[in-house]
Amino acid sequence: MSEVVKKYYNDISVHELNRLNNHYSIIEFRSTMYLIEKYMLKNTHIFDIGSGPGRYSIELLKRDYKVSLLDISDKSIDLARTTIESENLKAENYYAMSALELDKFEDDSFDNAIILGPMYHILNKEDRLKVLKDAKRIVKNEGVIIISYINSYGIIRSSLNEFPEAYVNDISFNNSIKGNWQLSSEESFTEAYFTKPSMAKIEVEEAGLEIVSYAGAEGFLSGLQLELERLYDYEDKTIYNNYIRFASENCEMEHYRDTTEHTLFVCKVNKKQW
Repeated sequence: MSEVVKKYYNDISVHELNRLNNHYSIIEFRSTMYLIEKYMLKNTHIFDIGSGPGRYSIELLKRDYKVSLLDISDKSIDLARTTIESENLKAENYYAMSALELDKFEDDSFDNAIILGPMYHILNKEDRLKVLKDAKRIVKNEGVIIISYINSYGIIRSSLNEFPEAYVNDISFNNSIKGNWQLSSEESFTEAYFTKPSMAKIEVEEAGLEIVSYAGAEGFLSGLQLELERLYDYEDKTIYNNYIRFASENCEMEHYRDTTEHTLFVCKVNKKQW
């Protein structure tokens, strides 16, 4: 993963700590936590690969998981450590490293892993496969790995509110539908990789991981930022909270999961020797 990506996340580390708390992005957070608690046992050691400033790690520590953090951004790791310690929590380890350096860890070092960022920025397929294969190697047999990709279908919907100018002609539409879309830092927020769920699924399976389930992080609320903001502004948050809860608890619903901004694959590690 490049120095361009590292600099980007060094510059926005504080923003990243708070991003998943806003009225829309919290769906992604709640859906991911729902999957973690559904598929991973409590008190197990989770390796947060691409942890950023530790938003997921903090919540996992509060819920009685053991956590080690790894991120390419040293400022994000420093912020994660400061925030975790300020909440009187304790992570197992902190690593300011790229996900491409997982080969430095021994086999079976962790019970489970989450990879919730690196696949957004690794442009080369062989590098992405290396991350996935190394993650499989360092997670124990029968462990669970949850992997997130940016869904090229879903960004068409999100672009309506965030960057409609990118779709001024058919080029971006065609790239979104085709998948395997690699963008430079001049073309996107930083170096970025967007692909469709069917292609990501093939890649995950090519790395030797067994897909147990997959989900669309934003569920049926994908692309509905303005509508959610309207509900959030009500004095009584009951309706808003009901929508967020139902979307996150039904993120695996097949009717919606292929069209959300983030696709989450729940994978099982199977090291059985044939």
